Amino acid sequence: MTLTFKTLLEITILWIVIYHILIFFEGTRAIQVLRGIIILLLAFFLFQKLNLEVLGWLLTKLFAISVIASLIIFHPEIRQGLARLGQRHRTGVNSRKQEFDYILTQTSKAVENLSKSKIGALIALEKNDPLTSYIETGAHINADVTADLIQTVFTPNSLLHDGGLVIQQGRIMAAGCLFPLTQNQDLSRIYGTRHRAALGLSEETDAVIIVVSEERQDISLVYESRLYKDLSREELFSKIKEIFKP
Repeated sequence: MTLTFKTLLEITILWIVIYHILIFFEGTRAIQVLRGIIILLLAFFLFQKLNLEVLGWLLTKLFAISVIASLIIFHPEIRQGLARLGQRHRTGVNSRKQEFDYILTQTSKAVENLSKSKIGALIALEKNDPLTSYIETGAHINADVTADLIQTVFTPNSLLHDGGLVIQQGRIMAAGCLFPLTQNQDLSRIYGTRHRAALGLSEETDAVIIVVSEERQDISLVYESRLYKDLSREELFSKIKEIFKP
């Protein structure tokens, strides 16, 4: 009976630790590797309980190498996770909601102004799947989200206006980013490269992508390979809030 209680206690503690580690690295590309390491850890725990010494020894060596390699490769992600952890302690639910509403207000305002000015734009808002690999293809910015900055980035003849802008963790992380183009042959020819890039990114991630057409002056939203077109500023704001709602 004592052994059973001890085992259950160990499993509970291990589960709590794993859960908080996953939350810690949520939104970074290290999460995929971390899941693999956790599987190794669970297998090692099982082999220890079954007294499988050889398999336990092999997993111990493999686990140690994996941890060291991850610390080296994903140093930026670990630093990002630490920063986010500190932010969680400093901000409550209401303040995060207010911050998100402010970001959407600034973004939708910029999008409306760009549309009226016949200026095209492509903006990706990170949801759960990390966009770090796409951020690395553009120019690093790491600035607060403001309508003026977004409009400046997409100003014609700007060096960054042709690529995509990525908003990650409530900040404009990069601009001039390259997104994959969709291979969907059924997409109407009236849609240009920005719409194809938005659909392509939505096919690979759960990002929310906003597209402004400079030819038609319309605003579109792409999410999970679905295109929502001809949106007003208010409709865009509401749709994004609906998608990000927990």
